[in-house]
Amino acid sequence: MSVSTSARRSGLVAFTALALAAGGTTVPASAQAPVHATGYALQGSASPSDVTRDGRYLRTIAISGVALDGPTRVSSVSADVTRLRRAAHRHGRKAVLLLSNFSDRLGDFDEPLAHRMLTSAPARASVVRSLTRAARGFDGVQIDLESLKARDVAGLVAFTREVKAALPGRSVSMAFMASTDRRGYLARGYDLKALAPHLDRLVLMAYDQHGPGWSGPGPIGSLSWVRRELRYFTKVLPNRKIDLGVAAYGYQWGRGSGTLSVAQARKRAGGKARWRAEQGEWSARLSGGRKIWWSDRRSLRAREKIARSHRLHGVSIWQIGSSGRLR
Repeated sequence: MSVSTSARRSGLVAFTALALAAGGTTVPASAQAPVHATGYALQGSASPSDVTRDGRYLRTIAISGVALDGPTRVSSVSADVTRLRRAAHRHGRKAVLLLSNFSDRLGDFDEPLAHRMLTSAPARASVVRSLTRAARGFDGVQIDLESLKARDVAGLVAFTREVKAALPGRSVSMAFMASTDRRGYLARGYDLKALAPHLDRLVLMAYDQHGPGWSGPGPIGSLSWVRRELRYFTKVLPNRKIDLGVAAYGYQWGRGSGTLSVAQARKRAGGKARWRAEQGEWSARLSGGRKIWWSDRRSLRAREKIARSHRLHGVSIWQIGSSGRLR
């Protein structure tokens, strides 16, 4: 999922009525049915105990487990990924295997590699076979091919269709870098309408509005920005298939800039932490011009309200292990 450098690898109790910012109907304040919560687990970071830390809140664990290993296969499933899958199943959660094009060598998503795979029918077929083997024991897969370009649109649709056909009875989902219109999604390699019939879930990564390396200090994903990014997504896609991606991490700007866990952000902020209700996040201004913004479980509650008001399928939280308790 789309976070910075190595971290990029990609609650539901009482709510009040909230008029939809993007059309639809208002959900009564009395409605209490929970939205479905998915937690992303990054191999090497999350532990089996993170899978169950929040009681019955998380219903699906999406494990960032395999990546493209050349244009014709995916990497092997590690023992760590297997432990996370088994922990999820042992405690009644579904386990989904995440496929990405993240490159440890580049420290970023590898679009040229994804392009070589997506535009070759034999390469796609080989990757689908490799992914099917890797996904044995999982309840489904999630495609997380990021930093794509317009030249990848047709290939991504074909690949998604082929993955779905190869996994009958199991879920296929996809994570999407956010945009506000059709042109923006096509530029990112996504034809939303063409992809939707082949996907059971569509996850809008509604975070990384700001971050060190691509912007000045600001919220990870302000509430107004989340609503704006969601507007077109819900206009063209079935709301019941959509998960709202929610951040559970922070960023620091200035000396020592980079990604922070929620615990690290709280510790560094100390008494200077301020809740920004309009943004639905925390921030702090530290000595030496350093600034921190972070999103935690209070931020999650605010975004659950948005998910509920739009009658979305649920929320997907990046990531467990760095977020602390969610409930």
